[in-house]
Amino acid sequence: MTSPSYMIKPAAALLMLGLALTACGKKEGGAGGGMGGGGPTEVGVVVVASEPVNLTAELSGRTSAYLVSDVRPQVGGIVKARYFTEGGYVKAGQSLYQIDSAPFQAEYASAQAQVAQAEANLTSSRLKAERYAELVKINAVSKQDNDDAQAAYAQARATVATAKAGLQTAGISLNYTKVLAPISGRIGKSNVTPGALVTASQAVELAKIQNIDSIYLDINQSVNELMNLKRRAASGQIGEAATADVELILEDGSVYPLKGKLQFSDVSVDEATGTVTLRALFPNPNGVLLPGMYAKARIVSGVVGNGILVPQPAVTRDPKGNALVMVVSKDNKAEQRQIKVAQTVGDKWLVTEGLQPGDKVIVEGLQKVRPDAPVKASTLTATKEGQKPADASAEKPAEQKAK
Repeated sequence: MTSPSYMIKPAAALLMLGLALTACGKKEGGAGGGMGGGGPTEVGVVVVASEPVNLTAELSGRTSAYLVSDVRPQVGGIVKARYFTEGGYVKAGQSLYQIDSAPFQAEYASAQAQVAQAEANLTSSRLKAERYAELVKINAVSKQDNDDAQAAYAQARATVATAKAGLQTAGISLNYTKVLAPISGRIGKSNVTPGALVTASQAVELAKIQNIDSIYLDINQSVNELMNLKRRAASGQIGEAATADVELILEDGSVYPLKGKLQFSDVSVDEATGTVTLRALFPNPNGVLLPGMYAKARIVSGVVGNGILVPQPAVTRDPKGNALVMVVSKDNKAEQRQIKVAQTVGDKWLVTEGLQPGDKVIVEGLQKVRPDAPVKASTLTATKEGQKPADASAEKPAEQKAK
């Protein structure tokens, strides 16, 4: 029985449409190796290796002068003159102020007179004691008179010693009327002017001298961090720091060009802050660092003997916050692996668990791959411009030669 013609035409149309869709599908499928294609995805990888890695910590602190001296008067009186320029450099022993010396000169002269008088009495007592010592031998004087003469002579010697000590004290006070710089360094503003009355060891200093040829940085480290480092060192996870070098980071983020040395770690914990004070000393030949500046210190707190470093872009996080990387398996497939990271070291993560030396970690093309998907890996090396294929430099001359 022959079918009607109106039923043949729709069937033919559907057949033609199906053939067209099949042809398009084959064309798109054979176009390349995307996520929907059959070919492997090209990715860039780094081959991780173990190496000694320094564990660093950035701790904040304040700078202070290497030497500081508050200049105070040792005697009281009227300031007659000032001999330095405020803000200038002074040398140890340089005269800074002159206090009115007239009263002290008078005391010194009086002490000199007392010494002369005591020495005159000493001469008389000595001669008398010597005569009586001879006369008592022939019973020309009594033993009592001789004993009195010898005692008077001893007393005269003591009087001379007392007078000389008084003269020395008067001389010291007279010298103190010249206020000298105890250390070399830069001197600040003067708190007194000529004509001011000062007293011995007064609370307010006349001026302050600071030596900033070298400068201290006092930094604070949490006692919890310190104890954690000690526990890890005791368990063998990390080694002790092999260097005492310290880098200084200024408040604007720039790094001070000269490295310092860690001087000491305090033996007590600040009860208010729960921190331990560390002190580092930095050379300051050009006077760039000033006392009281806020800065950070980058110190080496320990060494991981077999550390593995991975570029930061290769590490992602799951919803729970676990660190993940994609590695290339032996059968050239992408494999998702959970790792543990300790801290950043420059532009890399320090991996403590989850990777082994020789693993190929995917750095480029992470957005194009899925777990268990086939991949084609190209090894990358770090350059100034970024991550590039390790064999790129070898391929370029060959292309030029072919041209």
